[in-house]
This record gives sequence, C-alpha cells and structure tokens, in this order.
Amino acid sequence: MSASRGTAILALLLLVPAASLGVASAMIFFPGTWLGPVIFGAAKAWLFGLPLAWRLLVERQPISLSPPRHGGFAVAAMSGLAISLVIWAAYLVAGARLIDRGFFVDKLTAVGLGSPAAYAGGAAYWILVNSVLEECVWRWFCVRQCEQLLPRGPAVILSGLFFTVHHVVALRVYMGPIPTLLCSLGIFTGGAIWSWMYTRYRSIWPGYVSHAIVDLCVFGLGAWLLFGPAAP
Repeated sequence: MSASRGTAILALLLLVPAASLGVASAMIFFPGTWLGPVIFGAAKAWLFGLPLAWRLLVERQPISLSPPRHGGFAVAAMSGLAISLVIWAAYLVAGARLIDRGFFVDKLTAVGLGSPAAYAGGAAYWILVNSVLEECVWRWFCVRQCEQLLPRGPAVILSGLFFTVHHVVALRVYMGPIPTLLCSLGIFTGGAIWSWMYTRYRSIWPGYVSHAIVDLCVFGLGAWLLFGPAAP
C-alpha cells in the first residue's frame, strides 16, 4: 500500500465514525442527559477541526477558501431545484401516509424547535452555516481522500455513502424503517451529486448552493408539518 493510500484510509477512519457517534450519543445512547450533548458537540468539533488540522499538519498546505474558478452555479441551481421537486413530490404522493406527523412534532418540540422563532433560527443556522461546513468536510476533505483510493466514479459513490451514514442514525429516531430508507436514498443521491460537483468544479461553492436549496426545501417541508394546517 502506498503512503498516500494509507494516509487516506487513516483520514477516513478518523472522520467517518465520529459523525455517527455524535448523533447516536445525543439521540440514542444518552438522550436527556448532559453527556449526550457533550459528546455530540465534541464530535462536531472533531469533524470540522480534523480537515483543518489535516490540511495544515499532514498535507502542510495553506487553508483555501475554495474559489469557484470553473463555475458550476447553473448546474448547482438546477440540481438543487430538481432534488427539491422530487422531495415535495415524494411527500405529496406518500409522505402523509409514511410520516407520523404527531410523533415528528413531538420530537422537534422536545429539542427546542417547536416554536416558529426557534425553528427559523435553527433553519438559518443549518442552511447558512452547517451546510457550508458539511461541504468542507464531506466534499473538500472526504472526497479527496476517497480519490486517493478509487477512480472518480467509485470515489463519488463512496463519499456519498459516508455522508449518508450518520443521517440514517438521526432519521431512524424520527421515522419508521420505510421512510428512513427512502429519505436515506435521497440523502445519498444528494451527497453523490454534490461529491460529483466537487470533482467537476474543484470548489465547494457550487455544491453548497445546491445543498442550501435542498435544505431550504427540507426545512420548508418541516415547517409545514410543524405549523401548517391540521398540525397537532
């Protein structure tokens, strides 16, 4: 095994499990205790700090703002809108039967997102901040490590799978097996598309634009479930 492949494997082993550990600690292992949020916060700090430290200490390269020199924003907007349309169509066709609206509302209320103001604040953070950080972690960092191990196509698929795993853990807390499976397939598809966009444009920003549009759609759907007509 070459040094670059071994280093890439180590990077992925240090990165990928941390996301699922943080989510599982907060939602499954230690819910309602001080330990769950502490582990979740530590895992988040690790996820966002590891790529930075790796860039400076292992790769010995300066930090870059990932400038979009090759464009990609038209593709970003179209992909974000297309994914959003599929999400809404899936909900209109089967979502009302598959999602327990009362359970969903109770879960979000329990974590402090049950009021319009709190929900709007959480949505703003997730769309404007967390999505950028996720593009840095799962596209800029994870995709590049996967490219050390595999050709472009398989690397895109592998990084999409890695991006999906911790979402599956979170979704299972809020949904049954079938909606979790369907949503996970959607997340994998989005993650693979954004990974491909990074390999194509070598910037996180086109992927972020698409990601943000999809997050806006998802939070819009969540707002409908929480506060729309006939909400519990």
